[in-house]
Amino acid sequence: MNKDIFSLDKKVIVITGAAGLLGRMHAEAVASFGGFPVLLDINGDKVRELAREITEKFNVPASGMLVDITNEKEVSINCKKIVSEYEKIDGLVLNAANNPKVEQGETKDYSRLENFDLMHWNQDVAVGLTGAFLCSKYYGKEISKNPNGGSIVSISSDLGLIAPDQGLYKKDGVESNLQPVKPITYSVIKSGLIGLTRYLATYWIEEGVRSNAICPGGVENNQSKEFLDKIALRIPLKRMAKQNEYQGVLVWMLSDASSYLNGAIVPVDGGRTAW
Repeated sequence: MNKDIFSLDKKVIVITGAAGLLGRMHAEAVASFGGFPVLLDINGDKVRELAREITEKFNVPASGMLVDITNEKEVSINCKKIVSEYEKIDGLVLNAANNPKVEQGETKDYSRLENFDLMHWNQDVAVGLTGAFLCSKYYGKEISKNPNGGSIVSISSDLGLIAPDQGLYKKDGVESNLQPVKPITYSVIKSGLIGLTRYLATYWIEEGVRSNAICPGGVENNQSKEFLDKIALRIPLKRMAKQNEYQGVLVWMLSDASSYLNGAIVPVDGGRTAW
């Protein structure tokens, strides 16, 4: 087997929501295999600093760009800018999403479905689904112009495959209308990304554009010991993921190593969705 099939050498990979926790990991994975990560985020200072760090660490021409992916004009202009600078786009990682956490009030928990505000719904859907649609529309079209196509990878979730176990968030001695829950938008958006993945998997197929989704489980990120102990009981591997444990799957999906993978929805969740 030729190990070079995992190479991303000089492939231009656009990553949305790149300033976030997993966005940084995606960027480093691309750069470590020779790709040129183009990092998009609403936080311009943070994403530009990340691009500088990656350029220095991996000796690749990374770029950090301020883009509101919910704004079609901004996405269109940015796409032209990337093509002007790099001459092509080879891959797209649809990673951007809000992490919906609604504050608890004195009389009710606003994360609960019956209390969830339409404004928060619209904001979350705008980033997670409308943004993914707009990025596919523009960056995906550019990928389709390549002689050998390219790859689109959506970052969904295990909660795009299964319902949230609200018992993970339950607190003793708290009234039902104040019990915290995983907000509805997270599951709806991650499920929607799976639908988008399948749609794209056949849309530019004659142009060689493949589309697949990763469904990550939760990542350890300073959660309480109580929560970590609870969720470990729901996962066959008995733990949450480390921050770098999705990098190999991402490189595989973006590279020629997965040349026959298309329309796949791949859970990487320690076995949680196997139960």
